Amino acid sequence: MTSELPQSVPAPARRTVVAAVGAAGLAVALTACGSDGDSSGSSTSQADANASGGGASSDGGASSGSGGTALAKTSDIPEGGGTIFKDKGVVVTQPTAGTFKAFSSKCTHQGCAVGSVANGVIVCPCHNSQFSVEDGSVKKGPATQPLPAAQINVSGDSITLA
Repeated sequence: MTSELPQSVPAPARRTVVAAVGAAGLAVALTACGSDGDSSGSSTSQADANASGGGASSDGGASSGSGGTALAKTSDIPEGGGTIFKDKGVVVTQPTAGTFKAFSSKCTHQGCAVGSVANGVIVCPCHNSQFSVEDGSVKKGPATQPLPAAQINVSGDSITLA
């Protein structure tokens, strides 16, 4: 009678376990950093900005057409500053009188939501990266990539997300 000895399955190496735990911890830390959605410090409140109507024309390369999501009235966006629309993932700026730009509100450093717009810069509260209200370029790191442009339509006194 022959019987085989049960073969034991080797336990994972200590290095594998430590690496897995470290990766899980890093994922939790990055998720926590990216979920900071406090928009305090923005120049105009979200509720005030959402109470405006829509429009349809083109500005700064934005596609023209109607049906975009209403964001704000042009008078709600301070000159030299901007307003963060946290629920839409966009920040709208007015670098000079009558010129409106829009960018993603997600910082390119670690994905945190930007927290304020003032004095010509968009500021991320997580690590204090700063971006230009004119073109989204990095003014101060640690971010190295500009904020991506977003498409908006400006018609009369209404700003809509394209």
